Amino acid sequence: MDNTRIVLDFIDAWNRMDWAGVLGLLAEDVVYHNIPMERLEGKAAAGAFIMSMQPTGVQWDVLSIAENGNKVLTERVDAFDMPNGKRIELPVMGTFEIENGLIRAWRDYFDLGTFMKQMA
Repeated sequence: MDNTRIVLDFIDAWNRMDWAGVLGLLAEDVVYHNIPMERLEGKAAAGAFIMSMQPTGVQWDVLSIAENGNKVLTERVDAFDMPNGKRIELPVMGTFEIENGLIRAWRDYFDLGTFMKQMA
């Protein structure tokens, strides 16, 4: 399986809210940094953060994707329907580093101000 396919499968799992599928594509020692938030290390920490979101709907739209060696870069719009009825839509640039068929590092870059305005 090529690295781009792994990332697209990961995004598809998000869109289906298949949390087992999402976590199944993360390495045990994954480093997840949702920049500008705190860096998380390990599948347990990343999983706890992901599960704490509790969206009622998810739609990640990939605008661009590129692979260079073990890195896959994505330009996306990530949308989350939240339990409070709000819909959050964020432009995101993501970097995924793949090792042995799993995501070993995942960095997403987004504007915190855009997120906070939508949560208000």
